[in-house]
Amino acid sequence: MFEVYTDGASTGDPGLAGAGIVIRHNGKTERFSIPLGECDTHEAEFMAVIKALELCKEMGADTISLRSDSQTVVSAIEKEYIHKQPYKPLLAAILTLSKEFPLFFVKWIPSKQNKADLEAKKAIRANR
Repeated sequence: MFEVYTDGASTGDPGLAGAGIVIRHNGKTERFSIPLGECDTHEAEFMAVIKALELCKEMGADTISLRSDSQTVVSAIEKEYIHKQPYKPLLAAILTLSKEFPLFFVKWIPSKQNKADLEAKKAIRANR
């Protein structure tokens, strides 16, 4: 099983943004900081999940346990719906990618438990 933590962060609405990803599998932990350019925090959160699923696919994952501190993203994935138009294509990408894994779980976690937070902050600084 791949235990995946994602976090998105932005310096404004919109502002410089980054995706942080921590993937634990086969006894090892891999960390990723991905600069996203300029976007808002919700876009960064959705993009972090997309990037994480793409990485998991490249690594040959079959079971994904995704954890995020974004209630918006977790709720959208669980309901397979989001009201705000700008996020609909991002959710569609996540749903398409998630169906490529035999088992995919998503869980909301408090910010304090999100191991990807530091990586997201590093990614923002990498934009500069």
